[in-house]
Amino acid sequence: MGLHVVAITGASGAKYGVRLIEALTSAGHEVRLIVSNEGGINLDLECGINAEQLAERYGCVLEGNRNLAAKSASGSANIDSVVICPASGTTTAKIAAGISDNLATRSAIVALKEKRTLILVPREAPYATVHLENMTRISQWGGVIIPASPGFYNHPKSIDDLVDFIVARILDQLGIDNDLTIRWTGEEVE
Repeated sequence: MGLHVVAITGASGAKYGVRLIEALTSAGHEVRLIVSNEGGINLDLECGINAEQLAERYGCVLEGNRNLAAKSASGSANIDSVVICPASGTTTAKIAAGISDNLATRSAIVALKEKRTLILVPREAPYATVHLENMTRISQWGGVIIPASPGFYNHPKSIDDLVDFIVARILDQLGIDNDLTIRWTGEEVE
């Protein structure tokens, strides 16, 4: 199975990152977890868990966001993808500007230079023009932007259903089969 870096940064939506980690590890993939200081605050506020507990729960390797010598920072490490989920506006801006001053941004920039899959899951509303410009720049370089904007055609019944919609899109981009949500068949509309 694959090796994926998941970074939880300071945007609201830590639940997306937690669910992604659960889905990846349940499918037999290895996860290296990075949690920024602000991501840790949201992880606690929104999910009632800290980075160490999250890593222990799902058997992840927790890497310190200040540790630029960690495996996730290396272009020679055999890493399949980097997913920043959620991606704060600041983290997105740093990546778009080529600033790799922490492990989350360094891992993302390494993914771009090594032509690995990079996925950012921004959770802002509304987007400022600078957010859109930064996301456009990253997209032009090969990064994938999956806004935390779930669909409603599958009639979600809970917040978990909404989270699963986005996590399923992430897994699809990683080429990982999943059944987290109902897929559109074309037969929904007569």
